[in-house]
Amino acid sequence: MTSEHKVLRPRVLLVDDEPEWGDALGEQLGRRGFEVHVVRDAAAALARLESHEFDAMVTDLRLEHGDGVSLMVQAQELVPQLPTIVMTAYAAIDTAVEAIRRGAFHYLTKPFGVDELVLFLRRALDDRRLRRETGELRRRLNDAAPQGLVGRSTAMRAVFEVIARIADTDVPVLLTGETGTGKTTIAAALHARSQRASAPFVAVNCAAIPEQLLESELFGHTRGAFTGATQASPGLFAEADHGTLFLDEIGELQTALQAKLLHVIERGVIRPIGGTRERRVHTRILAATNLDLAAAVRAGEFREDLYYRLALVVLEIPPLRDRREDIPLLIEQNLESARRRYPTAAPRRIGEEVMAAFLAYRWPGNVRELAHLIERLVLLSRNETITPADLPRGFGSEDPNAGEGGSTGFGDAVLPLREIQRRYARWAVAQNGGVKAHAARALGVDIKTLTKLLSE
Repeated sequence: MTSEHKVLRPRVLLVDDEPEWGDALGEQLGRRGFEVHVVRDAAAALARLESHEFDAMVTDLRLEHGDGVSLMVQAQELVPQLPTIVMTAYAAIDTAVEAIRRGAFHYLTKPFGVDELVLFLRRALDDRRLRRETGELRRRLNDAAPQGLVGRSTAMRAVFEVIARIADTDVPVLLTGETGTGKTTIAAALHARSQRASAPFVAVNCAAIPEQLLESELFGHTRGAFTGATQASPGLFAEADHGTLFLDEIGELQTALQAKLLHVIERGVIRPIGGTRERRVHTRILAATNLDLAAAVRAGEFREDLYYRLALVVLEIPPLRDRREDIPLLIEQNLESARRRYPTAAPRRIGEEVMAAFLAYRWPGNVRELAHLIERLVLLSRNETITPADLPRGFGSEDPNAGEGGSTGFGDAVLPLREIQRRYARWAVAQNGGVKAHAARALGVDIKTLTKLLSE
């Protein structure tokens, strides 16, 4: 492809087999700041895509030689993420909806006003630019961020640095942080970065299994060791031998099991319930809690010797409200995940108003809450661009920084969405030393939107 590209005049490929309509539409788009190349059929369009760079494609669904959906699929193979807008007659709306499912950005029913097409073209170009910027940012962070994790915030970069330093060791690690911050994901990343990556990663929630069953679950049992033990079980420590055992909610472990866990850490052996012989295991232990274990030790609720064994390295996972600049990356990660899980759902993008609302929200459920909300929006939103009308009732009505000293100046009142956006924009500029470009990047919006918010 040629390297020449006019930044100020976005290049659009227009495919329409009606010369009068296509030429007139191309001329109108040209008057509105676009460089338009008009072709009549799919073959000519593909040839032009191979020889020129384009920012977007507009195609009729029904072509004399070929069809718009097949053209769009082939075009995306040549130019990944090329935004495509399809034009259709009213009778072909079902086909247009199918085009959206296959990756089209939008469809317009003929006849339509050229200004409507211009509006969606500009939205498509903004969407592509944001995707490129997010992709570039991800590529720059790949060396620092373990697989499955995203983050550009100072808090998460510190987490990634600790992971890089301790992943290849065998020391126990205690992960702390609020519910939903991603402690299980961090534990899995530690395992994946270690020399144990080819061995099992086994996770168990200590709070989800009754005490009388948890001992058997962890250490195993022999056949007939208790009522219902019709066959022997090796237990999770043995299952994770030479790998990693992740004990989530370790603070809920009962005192008797705390003593047995300490024994395993110190001696590296387990004895199944009902067994007479010990078995050596080479299992690395990672633990997590949302409780203050040091306070539990002082209260006599958690063994001090076990605490200091587990807390050789403490890795604190920050809440989402303390890493707001990671929200655009997390949104894109979850959108991609939802697209893979629900391939028949229409592709979604987050509108700028919703992005601002997400950035202002306190996220009491942290990363888990964000992931669940994105999944809901992908499934239930009616349009490809998610707007404030798609958000759950009452979303964002709480003080977005309650308990944080009011650093953004939102106060305690319930504010209109636009006022939240304005205040958060001012706060973001202040946090970035007055540099609007940096603030816009942190907010995930373009600088024009930020300037408009500030001027209001």
